[in-house]
Amino acid sequence: MDEVAKYAIGLDVGTENVRAVVATVNHDGDISVIGYNEGANAGMRKGVVANLTGPADSIDKMLGEVERMSGIEVNSAYTSINGAHVMSVKADGMIAVGPEDHEITDADMKRVEQAAVIGRVPANRDILDVLPLSYTLDGQSGIKDPLGMTGSRLELKASVISALAPNSLNLRKATEGARVQSEKLIPSVVAGARAVLSEKQKENGVAVIDLGAATTGVAIFEEGDLQYVGVLPVGANNITNDLAIVLQIDTSIAEDIKRRFAGETDETVDGDILIRHGKEELVFSKAEIDEIIEARLSEIFEGVRKELKAAKYDHKLPEGMVLIGGGANLNGVVEFAKQALEASIKIGIPTGLGGVADAIEKPEYAAAIGLAITAVRENGIRAEHGKSKKGGKSSGGLFSKLFHKF
Repeated sequence: MDEVAKYAIGLDVGTENVRAVVATVNHDGDISVIGYNEGANAGMRKGVVANLTGPADSIDKMLGEVERMSGIEVNSAYTSINGAHVMSVKADGMIAVGPEDHEITDADMKRVEQAAVIGRVPANRDILDVLPLSYTLDGQSGIKDPLGMTGSRLELKASVISALAPNSLNLRKATEGARVQSEKLIPSVVAGARAVLSEKQKENGVAVIDLGAATTGVAIFEEGDLQYVGVLPVGANNITNDLAIVLQIDTSIAEDIKRRFAGETDETVDGDILIRHGKEELVFSKAEIDEIIEARLSEIFEGVRKELKAAKYDHKLPEGMVLIGGGANLNGVVEFAKQALEASIKIGIPTGLGGVADAIEKPEYAAAIGLAITAVRENGIRAEHGKSKKGGKSSGGLFSKLFHKF
């Protein structure tokens, strides 16, 4: 029996926070979480690396606890990428593969992908993934997987996800600064969808909204496939900043108000809210707070609505929408989103994993968990227990990587 343990690491690099999840697979194929942690991030603006030192130091510090908890050293991961530069486009291509009795091979499928991408993605963009939607072989359409079929002409329709090349390169450099190689970059909202959506939802039609600190991602699925990805440069932190500016208070107090009182009616006296800050007692109008929060949420969800319309899926998603990200914890956000988007809204909670996963069944961990799940499905990481160095990451190269299809 093969006793080699297989590990997969998901690294979610957000503007405000970094999170990591270490997952392992047993011989039955079940996934368990054996390590996780989160920490504050620095050096990022609206999902994009502004300086390399900040994210590198934040990731390195955060991973120290992950390594102690899991007993392995993290030196490679599937990493999230974010920012308004992340986008998807529909593409199609066609190639002649040979005589009529030619059997379609992996090489043929790669060639038709290349034919679909040529001319559709500018040279300054990094192609993150080409996701086939359907193939047509000698006029027979609607084929999901033509491998092994016979035919002479192969056509492909696909979703191509890309990011600005400088931004993806700087993100890779930032993780490498923490001695972590980013094996694959996946948009945060796409990774999160992997952790919270069922196959039925993706088949019928559903959208995932990743309400983060500085960005809001939108991913649309239908017929089991990813149809559209877009990212807005606005998030939950904009609400905090608005409260701080209008109420003339520190952002720490504004964040406390946002978390405690948004959408709430308790703890109010005659329409006022009392906040104790040190030795001070501050009183604010609940109506004014509601107005500030609702104005910014209206802007965010109006942007989401525009993304849905651009993708031609507004009012066309039977399974509604699923909210993930730290902003999904905001009181009253579900009801507000229902009214703004005129759709069914749910909070996405990652479930179904073993180990210590119960502690991170939260919408803010959806991306990190989804990255780890994707890494499990695509690759295994060969490692040993008990070799990480307490107090931080080591550059000793004690571990080797084994890529193995599950």
